[in-house]
Amino acid sequence: MPTLRLLALCVLALAGAASRPAAAHPHVQVETETLLLHDAGGQVTAFQHVWTFDEMYSSFATQGLDKNRDGQFTREELAELTQVNVEHLGQQKFFTVLRHERRFVSFGAVRDAWSEVVSGKLRLHFTVPLVTPFRAAGRPLTVEVYDPDYFVAFVPADGEPMRLMAAPAGCRLDYTPPKGSNLAVGTLSESFFQALGANANFGQQFAGRFTVNCP
Repeated sequence: MPTLRLLALCVLALAGAASRPAAAHPHVQVETETLLLHDAGGQVTAFQHVWTFDEMYSSFATQGLDKNRDGQFTREELAELTQVNVEHLGQQKFFTVLRHERRFVSFGAVRDAWSEVVSGKLRLHFTVPLVTPFRAAGRPLTVEVYDPDYFVAFVPADGEPMRLMAAPAGCRLDYTPPKGSNLAVGTLSESFFQALGANANFGQQFAGRFTVNCP
């Protein structure tokens, strides 16, 4: 099994073994919404993610966190979970790949992180600044969110899963669906995923790509 990267995934994997087939992959699903932030000069400065986890993960991750047992989760009750999640996400570069004219973009320390529970699903909000802001004018900027091991499946949320905030006039946002959307992943055994090399990057086949082009 790939390295467990998010808090409670270990518990989730063990508890789910009785109810899910051993070959099941991925083990967790996350719906993604992303804002690409610009400053007054038109530079890309950061991205803001809102991730909504599936009900099974959410149930295990939040178990015992409703301290006053009122059936609601406050930001304070979820603060420790938020901290652990963003720390682990930082180690994995937030499962996010930004390229500007094919060059990888480096990220700074996460900020403004908080969690909530909406309709039984854990929702994580966080912002990641870029180490060096830049103007994307004349050169494409691509954004992908995926787990290379495909332990976690990231899928764009319905509606507008990505938006440009304060972008220069004339910027265009396009979406390319994932190449592997028709692959029968459920037929692949757990041993198949265990045997994948460190650089296999299998999950990229299931990642849609957003492309920003600015004049």
